[in-house]
Amino acid sequence: MSFNVAIDGPAGAGKSTIARAVAKKKGFIYVDTGAMYRAMALFMLREGVEPTDAAVIADKCKEADITIQYVDGEQVVLLNGENVNAYLRTEEVGNMASNTSAQPAVRTKLVELQQALAAKSDVIMDGRDIGTVVLPNAQVKIYLTASSMVRARRRYDELTAKGTQCNLEEIEKDIEDRDYRDMHRETSPLKQAKDAVLVDSSEMNIDEVVEIISNNSLTSTMLPEPVNLDEVSFTLSCYM
Repeated sequence: MSFNVAIDGPAGAGKSTIARAVAKKKGFIYVDTGAMYRAMALFMLREGVEPTDAAVIADKCKEADITIQYVDGEQVVLLNGENVNAYLRTEEVGNMASNTSAQPAVRTKLVELQQALAAKSDVIMDGRDIGTVVLPNAQVKIYLTASSMVRARRRYDELTAKGTQCNLEEIEKDIEDRDYRDMHRETSPLKQAKDAVLVDSSEMNIDEVVEIISNNSLTSTMLPEPVNLDEVSFTLSCYM
């Protein structure tokens, strides 16, 4: 029987960073579901699709082949054979993903693929609805959050460190707008699962959050031997 850990929370809470670190510490396969949705959003942007055009999105989804592989222990997201890791974390792609991920055609297919993977592997998944929809029976569920200002500051520091000019207030406004969309969308809205452990990282650093989650009574359970990610490869394709 596989062991699954679900980490949910709003944009900018550090879910991906924490999930990767915990997965490495526990020997789990990390599945960045957000990267899958961002890859789909990137495809839609390149195709010039309007973010609210459900019919076109459902049709275009058939043309997108999204694959996740591990190369030298690192996750690589392939969109129709192209490594798109470098394009997935832009604000434009993030905002598009918030819209397209709410489209039933996109979500239904990707959820099916995520569930199939979790059924056969020990995984940590992070996203918006992992503990409530994708992996409702996950042995461990975490809801990771932080204040909108803290999340905006983290994003601001990340962008300025790369030499990108940005405005802190605008970033916080984008985060608040995205929170509202994610929490009020009709399909799989962002919310804390009833049996999830709430972790507010506003006053914590990465190591502290990883330690709290890793030492949770459930995640501290005896787990399988660490997985050699160099030998792991799996495909997640969106064909409608």
